[in-house]
Amino acid sequence: MAVSATSFGAGRSEPIWLVRLFDWKPFLIFMCMLPALGLLLLFLTYPLGLGVWLAFTDTQIGRSGEFVGLWNYESLWHDRIFWMSVTNTLLYTFVATVGKFALGLWLALILNNYIPFKSFVRAIVLIPWIVPTVLSAIAFWWIYDPQFSIISYVLVDVLGWRDTYIDFLGTPWNARFSLIAANIWRGIPFVAICLLAGLQTISPSLYEAAMIDGATAWQRFWHITLPMLLPILAVVLTFSVIFTFTDFQLVYAITRGGPVNSTHLMATLAFQRAIPGGQLGEGAAIAVAMIPFLVAATVFSYFALANRKWQQGGRDD
Repeated sequence: MAVSATSFGAGRSEPIWLVRLFDWKPFLIFMCMLPALGLLLLFLTYPLGLGVWLAFTDTQIGRSGEFVGLWNYESLWHDRIFWMSVTNTLLYTFVATVGKFALGLWLALILNNYIPFKSFVRAIVLIPWIVPTVLSAIAFWWIYDPQFSIISYVLVDVLGWRDTYIDFLGTPWNARFSLIAANIWRGIPFVAICLLAGLQTISPSLYEAAMIDGATAWQRFWHITLPMLLPILAVVLTFSVIFTFTDFQLVYAITRGGPVNSTHLMATLAFQRAIPGGQLGEGAAIAVAMIPFLVAATVFSYFALANRKWQQGGRDD
C-alpha cells in the first residue's frame, strides 16, 4: 500500500506546474481575454491598420496602388466637397446630440414618475431604437416625399397653414435639418433609457430632504438630479457623439449625400469616393480623417470620468 501511495503521489506531481500556472492570476486573466483579443485583432485592428495604410496610397478598385505619402490629404485640403462634409458632420453631430439629450432627459424624467402602464410605455419608447435603421430611413423618405408627405398634407390640406408642399429633401438646408430630425427621433430612446437607469439610482430621501427645506422643482433638479447624473451623462454623451459622428445608414438611405452633395457626412463621402468612385486610397484618407474627432470625444469622456469629485457631484479644487 505504501508503494502504491508513493507511486500515486509521484504520478500526480508532474502536472503541478500546470496547476500553478493557471492559478497565477496574470496568466489566467490573459487566457480569459485571449478570445476577445483575437476577435479585436481580426475584425478591428487589421481593418483599421489596412485603412490607415491605404490612406497613404493611390489604390483603386482592381489596381494595387503605390505609396504616395500625404498626397491624398493634400488633395482633400483643396476639395470643397470634403470641407462641406466636415462642416455637415460637425453640424449634424452637434445639433442632433443636443436635441437627443434635451428630449431624452425630458422623457426620462417623465418615465421616472408614476404613470399608468409604465412598463408598456417604456417598451413603446424603445421602438425607434430597435427598428432597423434602413426601415426607419424608408419611413422618413416617405414622410419627406415632396408629393405624398404626411407633414405637408397636414399643414396644407388639413390646417391650411401653407399654400405649397414643403420640399424637404430638394434644398440643402431643408435636407440637412430633415436628416437631423430623423437622427434625433432614432436616438432619443437610447438617451432616455440610459438616463432613466441613472435616475433610478438616486435615493428618494435626497428629494424628500430638499422638499422639507423648501426647494423648488427646479432647485431639486439643478442641485440633486443633474449632479448625480453627470457621470452617466458623460458616458452617454460620448457614445451618442460617436454614433452620430459616424452615422452612415440613415443619411445614405435617405439622401445619398444629395442634393448636389450638400448632405454628405464624412462617412458617406468616404464610402462614395472609395466604393462607387473606385478611389480606395482617397476614401480611406477621408475615413482616417475622422479618427482625431473620435479620439477627442473618447479622451473627454476618460478625463471626465477619472475625476472622482466630479463623479460624486462635487467641484474641482
